[in-house]
Amino acid sequence: MALLGAIEAGGTKFVCGVGTEDGTVVERVSFPTTTPEETMALVFEFFASKELTAIGVGSFGPIDPVKGSPTYGCITTTPKPHWSNYNIVKALEERFGVPVGFDTDVNGAALGEYTWGAAQGLDSCLYITIGTGVGAGAVVSGQLIHGLSHPEMGHIIVRRHPDDSYEGTCPYHGDCLEGLAAGPSLSKRWGVPGIELTPDHPAWEMEAYYLAQALMNYVLVLSPQRIVMGGGVMKQQHLFGLIQQKLQELLAGYVPHASLNEEIGQYIVPPGLGDNAGICGALALAKLALDETDTVLA
Repeated sequence: MALLGAIEAGGTKFVCGVGTEDGTVVERVSFPTTTPEETMALVFEFFASKELTAIGVGSFGPIDPVKGSPTYGCITTTPKPHWSNYNIVKALEERFGVPVGFDTDVNGAALGEYTWGAAQGLDSCLYITIGTGVGAGAVVSGQLIHGLSHPEMGHIIVRRHPDDSYEGTCPYHGDCLEGLAAGPSLSKRWGVPGIELTPDHPAWEMEAYYLAQALMNYVLVLSPQRIVMGGGVMKQQHLFGLIQQKLQELLAGYVPHASLNEEIGQYIVPPGLGDNAGICGALALAKLALDETDTVLA
């Protein structure tokens, strides 16, 4: 069976792995994200002895995933020092000479969940991560969503909670969804990390208030068949019930589908791939790149 390379390129750390076309991770390693020169040297070293047929990269962003664009393969306007305009696809193609699949980390995770995880067997899904930042990716009719670039669903505008005066952490938009609901927002608003807040703390009702608004927007615009919620903040399992309840209140029965009513517990779910959602997403991007190359050659 062909071996695929996978890179979960995060702003804090890179996770590199090797796996098979059925989504099995057979080897993995991680190291801090520093400069492109230092970080990519470790990536090259890890993959040097592997006989890979393709590599997939799920990257922090913003990126340019649109083939044919002059900046395709680049990490673009990121605030991460040293990485702006770095072409990670070109670096990997020149080094290894194999097809490279490239997308956002959340689009990759969405594809991974669609291929092997909680959305397997469905036609569409949305994956959202709530951690250091907020981001989401979507698969519709079996295809990842792209347009001018990639979706930036973490930066939508939501109504403020009536008890919330916190200004927000987003350096671009202040009180967008990410600015109000990401992990750092929890910590700065309440003075302690979210993991230290008890399940009955008012922080979680407020968090669910913001996240349910976001999900309402995604449901009404994209109508995904399942929503998968991951990231560090969603380790708080009690949040799922709060979000499900608030989403139903917001929709007010407007979408008369069982998934949004009596079956909502099976509609908004944690990742089926668990903590492997990111690295398996990169494997799925590698598999997609390999399949596209085989189709062109056929």
